[in-house]
Amino acid sequence: MLILLAGIFLLHIATIVLLLVATIDNSWWVTQQMTTDLWGTWVNQNGNWNLTSVVTNSQEYLQAVQATSVLACIFAILGLFVFIAQLFTLQKGQRFIFSGVFQFLACLCIMIAASIYTDIFHKNDPGQYGYCFILAWIAFSLTLISSIIYFVLRKKVK
Repeated sequence: MLILLAGIFLLHIATIVLLLVATIDNSWWVTQQMTTDLWGTWVNQNGNWNLTSVVTNSQEYLQAVQATSVLACIFAILGLFVFIAQLFTLQKGQRFIFSGVFQFLACLCIMIAASIYTDIFHKNDPGQYGYCFILAWIAFSLTLISSIIYFVLRKKVK
C-alpha cells in the first residue's frame, strides 16, 4: 500500500509540474517568427525576441483561458496538500474524497482552458500548436486519471 501511495504522490507531482509549465511557459502557438502563450507574444525581430501583449479581438476568452489555467494549478496544488493531510487525519473510509474532488476540479479547469483556446484562437493563422498546449492536454489526462484513482482508493482502503 505504501508503494501505491508513493506512486500516486509522484503522479500528482508530475501533473502539477505539467500544469505549471503549460500555464507559465511561452509556447501555446508557434510560427517561425512568433511564439504565443497565455500572457504575451514573443516576436522575432532581427534576431531578437521581443515580448508584446497578446493581440486578439477576444480578450474575454483570453482572460477565461488564463483564469482557468491558473485555477487548475491552484486546485492541483491544493489537492496535493489535502492528500498529505488526509493520510494522517481522516478515517480510512473518508480519506481521498477531497483530494479526488480537487483533482477533478483541476481536470475540468485545464480542459476548459485548452478547449477555449482551441476553439477561439488561431483558427486561420499559419503555424502550429506548441508544446505547452500539448502539455495542457496531457495534464488534463493525468489529472482525470488521478482523480479516478483517488475515488477508487477511497472504496478500496475502507
